[in-house]
Amino acid sequence: MTKLKIGDIAPEINSIDQNGNSITLRQFQGNKVILYFYPKDMTPGCTAQSCNLSDNYVGLKEKGYEVLGVSCDSVQRHKKFIEKYNLPFSLISDENQKVVKDYGVWGLKKFMGREYMGINRTTFIIDSDGKIEDIITKVDTKNHTSQILV
Repeated sequence: MTKLKIGDIAPEINSIDQNGNSITLRQFQGNKVILYFYPKDMTPGCTAQSCNLSDNYVGLKEKGYEVLGVSCDSVQRHKKFIEKYNLPFSLISDENQKVVKDYGVWGLKKFMGREYMGINRTTFIIDSDGKIEDIITKVDTKNHTSQILV
């Protein structure tokens, strides 16, 4: 599914967050980053995943992690998602699909016999030097933090 592998330099991100602020991966250099790609705001699996990371956010920060979510939703939809679930981290709006394609998570999906293009749920753990430390493709949305902190 993903062409990137552990040890690769993570592709730079140049996008905007839920407030319309410019956001790059470079601005987090020196910190470890949990970069999670999810299909859509306000859906059951994506909500479970985001809330699990939110519930464990203080512990993740204590271990030196920054958390960034990425989907193709609009800035306005991200803002509503963050407000509804009180998410303490930024969500990147990737409406032009550049980031999801750079990370190789945009692809063919199947649901109820239907095929369509979309985001394959994937999490990249990026070390403080910008290298990919781990790639999680079989995401357990309700227990995602425990997959990260193995």
